[in-house]
Amino acid sequence: MSVDKSLLELESNEPESDYCNLLLNSLAKETGGLSFSDTEAKPASFVQVVPKPGFCIKVKNDKDEKVFINLCHAETVPEPKELSEDDLLQLLASEEPTGYRVPMSLGEPHEELDKTGKACTVYDVVINPKFFKKIQKSELFHSFMISVSLEGLEEKYGLNLKRESWLILKNKKFMGTLSAQNIRNKPRPIISEIPPSEEKAVPEIKKSTPLITEISSKKIEPSGKAPKYKLIQEPPKGHPDFLVAEIHLPKIQMASSLILDIGEDRLFLQTRSSTYLLDIYFPCNLIQEDCGAQFDRKTQILTVTMPVQPAV
Repeated sequence: MSVDKSLLELESNEPESDYCNLLLNSLAKETGGLSFSDTEAKPASFVQVVPKPGFCIKVKNDKDEKVFINLCHAETVPEPKELSEDDLLQLLASEEPTGYRVPMSLGEPHEELDKTGKACTVYDVVINPKFFKKIQKSELFHSFMISVSLEGLEEKYGLNLKRESWLILKNKKFMGTLSAQNIRNKPRPIISEIPPSEEKAVPEIKKSTPLITEISSKKIEPSGKAPKYKLIQEPPKGHPDFLVAEIHLPKIQMASSLILDIGEDRLFLQTRSSTYLLDIYFPCNLIQEDCGAQFDRKTQILTVTMPVQPAV
């Protein structure tokens, strides 16, 4: 089963080469008059939880080494939007399956011993317990979730797994020990608005009532013209601490007409009138909860500030 990478709420998608070239060749040279000295990223909020066991998947990598995946669940992980089997089949058959995402936490690899006493690598994947019950009852969702988990681990840790040969261990809910994981708190609302009477300021991270999840309540049908935009990184060279997108929207009057979604390595912007559509992938992971945006009604520019996770 082939699963579109955009279905992974908490994991990265493959960066597009055009954007990588743009970042390397252009961003470090542009400052756009913005200063970051007054914008300080707040640490992302995390909750430490020990997940509950579900089942264990065994698969081999391209070196024919055994890899185990503990598919677990925890209440702190948001539940995906409700979806029927028919809807899932239609989604997987579509060219743009961006309307559905599976929140999950992909834990760091840890070394354990298999039943023969040999060292093996284990990963813990944590999902919402209600969704876990759903995949237990549906063979389609069960296979879908395993495919999403394998692809997510490949993307995050650069693995090359033999996805066609996985199997579920019998009478063993997990391999090794389940360690505590730091799972991000719920994200904040994205866009604030600057009235025409106010001067343009460096976007700040707003403290307001958090949303449950960044999964859109409506399926976005991609349409619209790509607006002009400028991308800036700070510092100009090396791994960025911040990325800033300045997006020119001359036909937009109010922030309420914008739909902005910040993924772990992706910015997706659409207008409710389908006037504009912008979809950008980044070659680095963002701190989603600390991203913020401001729409200046006078200049009709949307400025999105995106703190970047430290380089690994």
